Amino acid sequence: MSTYLAVDTATEACSVAVAVDGAVRERFEPMQREHTQKLLPMIQAVLAEAGTSVARLDGIVCGVGPGSFAGLRIGVGVVKGLALARDLPVAGVSSLAMLSQRAMRLGGAAQVAAIIDARMNEVYFGAYRRGVGGLAEAVLADRVCAPAGVPALPGGSWAGAGTGWARHEAALRSALKGTLATPDPRALPHAEEALALGVPVLAAGRGQSADDLAPAYLRDRVALTVQEQASLRR
Repeated sequence: MSTYLAVDTATEACSVAVAVDGAVRERFEPMQREHTQKLLPMIQAVLAEAGTSVARLDGIVCGVGPGSFAGLRIGVGVVKGLALARDLPVAGVSSLAMLSQRAMRLGGAAQVAAIIDARMNEVYFGAYRRGVGGLAEAVLADRVCAPAGVPALPGGSWAGAGTGWARHEAALRSALKGTLATPDPRALPHAEEALALGVPVLAAGRGQSADDLAPAYLRDRVALTVQEQASLRR
């Protein structure tokens, strides 16, 4: 019996999922700053629902961002603690890939421009297409940039997903200049999609040590300077 856990705390939601022989159970809860208090109880609850436990895990998948600096540290820290205590392999999955995977699985999209609001008048951007086995594959590397600075998309029809669309849709559409369907601006990463993307890596023996698991911040600062804030207000 194969059992895998997935955790994501990269955005304004906390999501946990477990797969037991391919049967998936997930808990997903929007929140702002309660990830620290909610994550471990959610893990315990979803494992109990699946009739399993941490002791039976074969590996753990972790959403590594990009996203909230604080949220990422919480999720990665918990996964490292669980995995190191039991010498379990881990697999890190992009939050943008998770958004794309959900749009492909539920919405039938073939190509997805996944965009998360990064604040500071920037977005986290990723472009993915449906690949082998229906899994999201990167077309362009994940990056952080101004909405007007997102790279042009390759040809074809694209769906949009993520909170960046809610705040910057006009600028994004102008910059992308592609064939875009109506985006889903409320979409958030789900741990169920992390399982879909990460379990094949673990099952193939290509997981990494929890020692090497790290957040994909994409940028190294968390706030604007006073001057930059004043400039934006103007």
